[in-house]
Amino acid sequence: MSRLDLHLHTTHSDGSCTPSEVVHLAHQAGVTALAITDHDITTGIAEAITAGEQYGIEVIPGVEISSMIGETELHILGYFLDWNDPLLHERFQTLRASRHRRNPQIVEQLQALGIDITYDEVRALAGSDSVGRPHIARALMEKHVVQSAQEAFDRFLAKGKPAYVPRDLPSPADAIQWIKGARGLAVLAHPTWVKPANQTLNELVRELKSAGLDGVEVYYSTHAARQTREYLSLAQQLGLLATGGSDFHGITKPDIEVGIGKGNLHTPPSLLPKMKAAAGRL
Repeated sequence: MSRLDLHLHTTHSDGSCTPSEVVHLAHQAGVTALAITDHDITTGIAEAITAGEQYGIEVIPGVEISSMIGETELHILGYFLDWNDPLLHERFQTLRASRHRRNPQIVEQLQALGIDITYDEVRALAGSDSVGRPHIARALMEKHVVQSAQEAFDRFLAKGKPAYVPRDLPSPADAIQWIKGARGLAVLAHPTWVKPANQTLNELVRELKSAGLDGVEVYYSTHAARQTREYLSLAQQLGLLATGGSDFHGITKPDIEVGIGKGNLHTPPSLLPKMKAAAGRL
C-alpha cells in the first residue's frame, strides 16, 4: 500500500534525522510522496529532493510557520511554495532571530532553577541555525533531568511553566500571505491542537479561509477517528483541501514514525492530485 506523508521535520529545524535519513525512512515505510515541513526554514529541501530521486519518492517543498492569534498559537503549513523566494527567506530569518533572542532567556531560566545547562550545549545538539525549544528539551533529556521531551515541556517549557518565555510571532493571516506570496498552498496544521478563544473551530477556519487558507490537515498522528471525520467534514463544507501527515520529529516524538504516525495513520494518496491542481502543478 502506497503512503503519503506531508508533515515531516529534519535536523534543519527540530527533527533528529537528516533530510536523507527521513527520505530513507519514508522509503522503508512505503511512502511514495512526502513533504519536508521544517519550522520557518527550507534549507533541507534540496537534500531531500536528491534523496527522493534515489528512492523514487516525490518530494514536495514545504514549511511550517508558527503564528499567534490572541493567546492561541496556530501552525500554518505551506506546500508547493517557491522555497528559494528571497522575501520568504527574509521573513523566516526574522522568525529565527526571534528564537535566537528567546532561547538564551529560556536557558537562563533553567539555570536559575539549578539546572546545569548552557546555550552552547543546546546549539551543538541542534546542529543548525534553527534552534528551538525541542532542542532545549533534548538537552534536558541528555542530562537526565527529564525522561522525554513531553516531560520537559510539561515541567519547564510549555506556557505557564517556570522556564517559558513568550515569542514574537506573525498573525495567521500574515503567515498565510507569506506562503501565498511564495506561490504556495496554505494549510492549517493539526487542528486538534487549536484552542480558539471566544469562537468555534468552524468560525476560526472560516476566518482563515477569508485570509487565503487553502486546506486543513485532516489526517494526523494523534487525531482520533472521530476528529478525522469532523475535520474532513469541515474541509468539505468550506471547500478546503484535506491534507495529512505524521509530524515526524524523531527523538523528541519517538512514538511517531514516518508514514504511519502511531501505527494507524493513513493519509490517502488520492489527496495529492487535488493539491497539485489547486497549486497549478498538474
